[in-house]
Amino acid sequence: MSAQPKATLEKLLTLLGFPATVTEHPMDDSLLLDVKTDDSGRLIGRQGQTLADLQYITNRLLFQQDNTAPKVMVDVGGYRAQAREALVKKAQEAAEKVRRWGDAVELEPMSAFDRRIVHHALRDDPDIETHSVEVGGSDHKAMLLRPKH
Repeated sequence: MSAQPKATLEKLLTLLGFPATVTEHPMDDSLLLDVKTDDSGRLIGRQGQTLADLQYITNRLLFQQDNTAPKVMVDVGGYRAQAREALVKKAQEAAEKVRRWGDAVELEPMSAFDRRIVHHALRDDPDIETHSVEVGGSDHKAMLLRPKH
């Protein structure tokens, strides 16, 4: 049986008590499910944590229905797009500091999803290399930007 990403997320939101509409947008190798709801703040959560959890649960449900189902990214009212733009801007500003001063710059601890965005944003920069580094007492890792030698 093939997975039904839109229907699965709509059912999950209904069971959680969030009246919402879901729109599917195909991406390169995945699917974006954009949620429209009047209660977007609660669905996004603090620093997007509730949204991340909702995405995780949706992907787990879809994988159980069909282990070849494409991964989905869940967004609420464009939150992820805005957060991604802000993160890319922060990475570019940090890269500029590395270029200007020649010292390594460490960004705050972040999720694997966010670290991937930073790596991707700076991967073609000829002067900068990015590394994920352990942070004591945290599940997250920080990003270290430094000059390429």
